[in-house]
Amino acid sequence: MPERPIQQHSLFDTSIEAEGPIVPSRIPSTSPFHQPRALTEAQREKFRQMSRESREARRSALAGEGPAPIHEINLPNFHPLDLMPQRDGKGLTALSLFSGGGGLDLGVERAGFTHTASFEIMPEAGDTLRKARSDWAVFSGETDGDVRRVNFKQWRGDVDLLHGGPPCQPFSNAGRQKGHLDERDMWPQFVRAVKEIRPAAFIGENVPALASPKFSDYVSTSIMAPLSGSYHIQKIILQASDFGVPQVRRRVFFIGFRTKKLANAWSAPQPTHYWGDASIAGGERCMGLREALGLPDIGVDDLSPTIRSSLTGPRHTTSILNSVAAQRKFESLQIWPNGVAADRASARAFVAKNGHFRLSVPDVALIQGFPEDWPFVGATYMALGQIGNAVPPPLAYAVASSVLDVLSK
Repeated sequence: MPERPIQQHSLFDTSIEAEGPIVPSRIPSTSPFHQPRALTEAQREKFRQMSRESREARRSALAGEGPAPIHEINLPNFHPLDLMPQRDGKGLTALSLFSGGGGLDLGVERAGFTHTASFEIMPEAGDTLRKARSDWAVFSGETDGDVRRVNFKQWRGDVDLLHGGPPCQPFSNAGRQKGHLDERDMWPQFVRAVKEIRPAAFIGENVPALASPKFSDYVSTSIMAPLSGSYHIQKIILQASDFGVPQVRRRVFFIGFRTKKLANAWSAPQPTHYWGDASIAGGERCMGLREALGLPDIGVDDLSPTIRSSLTGPRHTTSILNSVAAQRKFESLQIWPNGVAADRASARAFVAKNGHFRLSVPDVALIQGFPEDWPFVGATYMALGQIGNAVPPPLAYAVASSVLDVLSK
């Protein structure tokens, strides 16, 4: 590793001091969810300069005029499909809502369920699913993919498992945690679909904040109460690294069964992997981020911080940072998470000022547990958005497998 030059600034840089009164941004935003940063004119000008420098550095790199590449193109050691051996679902079927880039869909498929349909409002995410699985029935876009327009009764009797992750922004810190007051709250639509389809089981997924005391009334009135008369529901919180994904990422799952017998037979998935010294009987060690990506040993490794969706907020970004703590963790691992490149060759050519390894879209997908050949469609920010919003497929696989174990008996 060469001598480190001046540290490159990032999205969460805290070294810019206040100098003068707060001024509004020059960039208009029509998003009702935009939380503008309180910055002085001097601070805004420094950020503008950073942006100009970054654009010029990227242009130079793509034109072959930038600094000579430092790192070799990495060959990952982590292969997510190894965590998801294909199972025989014995003809059981599944329907997907809020499918996104396909994290739940892929995990459920590998667990053995036959695909019935996927619904996703983002056109690019729908194109990802079609490119990944040309034989799937995918409904996407503002018209076909909007679940509010769908009469789900047409699938009654044809679906064994309904699964989906309604948008998490109403319950996440990044989304202001407005709950039912947020127009993106789609849990009522998920509940409606369950009632109309009447599957043998359902899996609903979201950020762990939904399971916090802040939203206990919401969960009780909007999820549990409408369904508890017909379903026996259990709630679990799982950590992705416990199932081999090299990332700190917790998710909450609501698992419901139509009969008490099925519910009593179900057991929550148990960890298959461990990180650090907390070994488990019969479990395997989860890879650290550098090992997973196939990077040289620098004497330190750790799980990746939780990667953020680039679709959070009103503007496009190619950063996966979600906090100052995440920035420090990536720095300790000598990995640069801002300005993620479209592919590994471009990442190698675009040398970070501090000499750290620049991530690419395939690398970020791997961190989230997607296999190398999963074809995210769209610009870099859109691909990162689909990845960051997704359930890690191995985590989805573990939950879906636990449901299959009950339904297939």
